[in-house]
Amino acid sequence: MLKKLFKRDNSKKTDSRTSKTSSGNPKAANAAAKTSVRGSKGKVAPTKNTNNAKPAHGKAAAKSTAPKSESKVDVKPWKLEEFKVEPAEGKTRFHDLMLPESVMRGIHELGFEYCSPIQAESLPAALRGRDTIGQAQTGTGKTAAFLLTIFNRILNVVPEERFASEPRALVVAPTRELALQIGKDAEGLAKYTGLNVVTVVGGMNYESQRQMLRDNVVDVLVATPGRLIDFMRSQDVYLDQVEVLVLDEADRMLDMGFIPDVKRIVRATPTKDIRQTLLYSATFNFDVRILIDQWTTNPHKVVIEPEQITTDRVDQKLYLVAETDKYSILERVLAEEKPERLIIFANRRDLTRNLCDKLNKNGHSAALLSGEVSQEKRIRTLERFREGRVNIMVATDVAGRGIHVDGVSHVINYTLPEDPEDYVHRIGRTGRAGAKGVSVCLVSEDDAFCLPDLEKYLGTKLELTQP
Repeated sequence: MLKKLFKRDNSKKTDSRTSKTSSGNPKAANAAAKTSVRGSKGKVAPTKNTNNAKPAHGKAAAKSTAPKSESKVDVKPWKLEEFKVEPAEGKTRFHDLMLPESVMRGIHELGFEYCSPIQAESLPAALRGRDTIGQAQTGTGKTAAFLLTIFNRILNVVPEERFASEPRALVVAPTRELALQIGKDAEGLAKYTGLNVVTVVGGMNYESQRQMLRDNVVDVLVATPGRLIDFMRSQDVYLDQVEVLVLDEADRMLDMGFIPDVKRIVRATPTKDIRQTLLYSATFNFDVRILIDQWTTNPHKVVIEPEQITTDRVDQKLYLVAETDKYSILERVLAEEKPERLIIFANRRDLTRNLCDKLNKNGHSAALLSGEVSQEKRIRTLERFREGRVNIMVATDVAGRGIHVDGVSHVINYTLPEDPEDYVHRIGRTGRAGAKGVSVCLVSEDDAFCLPDLEKYLGTKLELTQP
């Protein structure tokens, strides 16, 4: 029955598809009812079958990436009946959301059964096409919430003609690591949908990314602001066909100075009464809330308050040490704790670089992740860390929110962060997925200046002990 419900007939006109998938949702109706897209040399062309995708610059597309029945993966047939999840009181199953079967297959393969709180409270409204603001802690499933919204929309509202360089959904993230992680998550969830997910970030091969945009039909584009602006300037990407716009970690983009770029990106998309806008973050400060009013229409707001800001799955230890003794104390912690997989955070690039070199010289297996490392090397480093070929990662906060690695047993704050929120994100790298974790902070006289603000933010007194 579910398969029948979501079966798409490309012979139908856009209007009839709109009436089935966007009832009661003027945004979905407006976007789906568009009857033209950019053609070669900027001319307007009437819509036709999506499978006959053409590029925006008069060059034949390398392949059609319109939704097709599992065309990207050669696997045996699958039925929704194979994905059995019993109803449970107080829990929302993904079955309850009436998602397309190809998406449900991806969810099944990834091992998800019930929605997390942020997903359960935000998805019903978002799937109906309503603008949605979601606030919840890191690691609570916010990425999947907006990705499922995107896939549901794209698979159920199909334009009759597509062109290269024109994504239907855009996800903007502040850091390269976060954008790459979102792209990876999107590919996993969309594995059986036939949708084309493209990720573009700075520090990686510009020409290869340019070809992905120009030579293929892009369904979902994940991007960092700077690289996306580059492609907008060179007219390698057009955002006037974006139906769903996602701004992930908007507060982080504000802190990093990206808001002017983000404003320019938002202006290049359809107006807010036509597109659907989703914002998900761990926090929303006052400045971002003002922008939210400008970018959204009557948004559904979901705030999942944690029982406490820092999780009780993480054993937090704060050692009072002299600055000159930090490295020797670090060595002692490594010898006593014997971490299986460890991330060491420090505030400055030069400090992380020197620390990584020192650890390797002393017989440890450490890798560096900071803004001065090229993107290709950062990706390779993260993969080595995930695979266990190195067990110590030394990182700055720029990479802090983009590190999603299972099995991190310990986090060490070699220096305390100046922003209390960064502390929460740092220790949130451990104690994930129900596992226990350990956080160790080496607090010197310089770090002590950060303690009052941190304690105020956490709402608790932090106990300092001698190592």
